[in-house]
Amino acid sequence: MDCIENLKNTIVFKVYVQPRASRNGIAGMHGCAIKIHVTAPPVDNKANGAVIRFFADLFGVPKSEISLKSGRHGRHKKVAIKNLALEEARATLSRALSNQ
Repeated sequence: MDCIENLKNTIVFKVYVQPRASRNGIAGMHGCAIKIHVTAPPVDNKANGAVIRFFADLFGVPKSEISLKSGRHGRHKKVAIKNLALEEARATLSRALSNQ
């Protein structure tokens, strides 16, 4: 998948975020990015926090291991997760995409 980059002990995902959705979840692919829905509005950094919580729950990692590398003020973001194996990231993402 070209939506995942492996950089020195960190996995980076290209993400497209749909805020104010009816529920949180993966909605499929948006070009070369993972499209996710979050219920939070795009104000006061709430949607960004929801994205971080979503990825923490999805991959079972602490929120402190997740950061936004880019896209703080837009829908297109890069989400970085430290200490996550590439194989584990791909497997979890594949399962999530197939269950959408």
